[in-house]
Amino acid sequence: MFENIIEQGAALQLRDDILSDRLAPSMLFFGPPETGKGSVALELARVLSCRTDASWKCSCPACARHRYLQHTDLLIMGFRPFQAEIAAARSSFLRDPSPSAKTLFIRSMRKLLVRFSPVLMEDDPKLGKISSVLRSIEEEMNEFEVADAAPEKLSGSLVEAAGKLIKEGMGENIPVGHVRRAAYWCRLAPNGKRKMLLIESAERMKDEARNSLLKLLEEPPQTVNIVLTTPRREAIMPTILSRLRPYRFLKRSAESEKDVIRRVFRGTVDGIEASAKSGSLISAYLDSFLSGGEEKLYPVAVYFIASLAQAAVHSLKKNGAGIPGIVNALTERYAPIAAASGYKQSMRTAEIIKTVIAKSGSFEDDSFSRFLTVVLDLVSVLMKEDNNPQYIAYNVKIKKYIGEAETATSVLNQNVTLALEALFHKLKKLLTGDING
Repeated sequence: MFENIIEQGAALQLRDDILSDRLAPSMLFFGPPETGKGSVALELARVLSCRTDASWKCSCPACARHRYLQHTDLLIMGFRPFQAEIAAARSSFLRDPSPSAKTLFIRSMRKLLVRFSPVLMEDDPKLGKISSVLRSIEEEMNEFEVADAAPEKLSGSLVEAAGKLIKEGMGENIPVGHVRRAAYWCRLAPNGKRKMLLIESAERMKDEARNSLLKLLEEPPQTVNIVLTTPRREAIMPTILSRLRPYRFLKRSAESEKDVIRRVFRGTVDGIEASAKSGSLISAYLDSFLSGGEEKLYPVAVYFIASLAQAAVHSLKKNGAGIPGIVNALTERYAPIAAASGYKQSMRTAEIIKTVIAKSGSFEDDSFSRFLTVVLDLVSVLMKEDNNPQYIAYNVKIKKYIGEAETATSVLNQNVTLALEALFHKLKKLLTGDING
């Protein structure tokens, strides 16, 4: 079991817990993007439903249905970026129309479609608007699954329809109605051995939805396992967190990320390594299939950091204060890169934010979250390279402020411009003030 998961210690920990009969009914998978949280959760659901040895190649009916994400004992909700993975999976299939590549594309589409399960969508006001798109996708999926050749036109139509479904029907927050219907579903008897409720991006719940989930977690049915995923453990409400067993997912090594790209997507990192400035090859690879990919966000993030550092220098000199080492380090590293990109330098926050918004394409395709990840990784990489113990405190607070900006837009629906301005002011105050203050 979990032999298809590449270099992720949390999967080994889960395997040990299963074999020793210590698996918790409710769990939290937390860690950076592209560390396999969703893949491990789906594999856990398959393992718990398997009627034989739970190996990845098991051909029992339960495993076959889980492999195509069509098992009635699996329910998934929550936001995640879909378009990049779907586009990458289609590209893999068109390069190599093998059964495994076809399955990859089908799974990438099903990951989106399961969010619109009748269990969740009953009485949902969005259903009338998207019902025709859902029917069209299901019909084309059925046609695609039985096609023998490599239907480029059909797969392209599915990608286009998926984009429309995401735009018209996929909200960033988890509705309370979905949580309530999922709780009712959890209390029904499973069709097989066990049920699995997977809630991805669990930090994207408002108070009413959180309270509804909390009631379920307080008395989870014995035949259900519940898994929440999030990039940041601290983003989960403490009362919910106390009822979950945490599993930490760590960033894979560069070689293992290359292995994921090669084995899963049959791709290479040619032309990707140079653009993976945030340190994640998988993110860079997937983003290369989007119009707002990491390669395009990298110079915007560099400009944001360089402008922040230069604004801090200007403020410190104006007040006759010394320049902290972290500010000098950020300026020396990123100011020349920003200048080479041709971005206009400014000391006015409004102009800086306006430039970032314009150069990012107004953060379409949920790229604001990716932008924040790039900013954090660029700062973190520099601090690790300098190996200065004092930088650890800065890094902790920078991570906190970036997490708050992410929460402000994804959970509280704050305008991206306002969230970016608030982040800039917080970081500038941090760099020009007392780190312990």
